[in-house]
Amino acid sequence: MKIVFMGTPDFARDSLSAIYDAGHEIPAVVTVPDKPKGRGMKLIPCEVKEYAVEKNIKVYQPEKLRENKEIVDILKDINPDVICVVAYGKIIPKEILEIPKYGCVNVHPSLLPQYRGSAPIQWAILNGDKETGVTTMYLDEGMDSGDIILQTKTPIDKDETSGELWDRLSKIGAELLVETLEKIENKTASRIKQPKEFTLAPMLEKSQAKIDWESKTAEEIKNLVRGLNPIMGAYAVLNQKKIKFWKVDKLSIDEFINKYPEFKEYEYRFLEIDPGTVLYIDKKEAIYIMAKEGILKVLEIQGENAKRMPTPEFLRGNRIEVVDKFE
Repeated sequence: MKIVFMGTPDFARDSLSAIYDAGHEIPAVVTVPDKPKGRGMKLIPCEVKEYAVEKNIKVYQPEKLRENKEIVDILKDINPDVICVVAYGKIIPKEILEIPKYGCVNVHPSLLPQYRGSAPIQWAILNGDKETGVTTMYLDEGMDSGDIILQTKTPIDKDETSGELWDRLSKIGAELLVETLEKIENKTASRIKQPKEFTLAPMLEKSQAKIDWESKTAEEIKNLVRGLNPIMGAYAVLNQKKIKFWKVDKLSIDEFINKYPEFKEYEYRFLEIDPGTVLYIDKKEAIYIMAKEGILKVLEIQGENAKRMPTPEFLRGNRIEVVDKFE
């Protein structure tokens, strides 16, 4: 089929690559304008543009789509069978939705109607979900509310970060898009209406990154660390310095005592320790911090104005004491 592709990051690039390799005709790619990055503020293209240029596909980079007669006329002249939209980052207006013969198809990394919105992968991790997936759907004027074509499920590992899940779902989504286009071409694609009940996955805010030791359990803090890795990192404050946690695990008190039996005689006092308090420092492995309903084992950490590193390496150049309290 003749396909126009609209997308931006590496997640979208995998889908573009998959439909290119599947033999579809791709006369144009639509993506965001190049953005300035680095100290020199040099304009850097996104991953989708880089791939399109490599394959000699025409690239369009409009600042906006709504009321943009130029891009609408270009798409009408192309007259695509399908427009594929994957992590493009902009709402597609009705005047573009109506152009392709078979409609606009979207790849969304959740099991819709769960997690409509811009951060479904992160919210699945933050909420401690055991399963997620990818949905292909026909776009409508709403936010991720169109008719479902196909879905595929995948388990979420208990230690998987949002970055790792992003990479996995990008590959799964690419395969599902190829299958979806095959069904559309063969006129066997289904259209399943989404139920009225749905959940949202709004954009994450920086304020969510600060660990709340008083109200969050050890499990919830672990999910926060996983969910914000690598986009911003969860953090706590120690001695007025921001410390980011990049990899942690959760232990029960029994698991901690099994590992360090010398603490058995002090077990009765554990529940008197304030959450956020450093319980033990194993210079060869981790920092152990008391939390609600468990103990947080910090395995990878980042000091203020420093790089992220394994905890033993951090401890060689930074002083943290037992009974220090993270805020």
